[in-house]
Amino acid sequence: MTGTELMTVVGFFMAISGALWGVWWRIEGRVDRAKAEAVQKATEAAVEAASVRADLAAHRLHVAEQYVSKQGLRETTDQIMEAIHGVKTAVDHMTARVDRIVENQVKRPTTRA
Repeated sequence: MTGTELMTVVGFFMAISGALWGVWWRIEGRVDRAKAEAVQKATEAAVEAASVRADLAAHRLHVAEQYVSKQGLRETTDQIMEAIHGVKTAVDHMTARVDRIVENQVKRPTTRA
């Protein structure tokens, strides 16, 4: 092999390796950009998740302070129903007492003038 042929082969392989290095460099740049974007989006998502977590905690606290639990509602309903039953019993006894008063009244004869 002569010097010019050797230089042609070496030049060819240098051109091929340079082209491959250029392609690799572009791919590596895109990977680095994608990685940086992914890290930024993950950071933004973590910040948003923390914000949502704080909002949820505030909402849970608000609900716990403002609303009644099922057990508390059940107890309150039972107390109201007992009070209504007591009023009903008192009204039932009152009608019996009124009936006795009316029955015990003496009928006076009415005179026509």
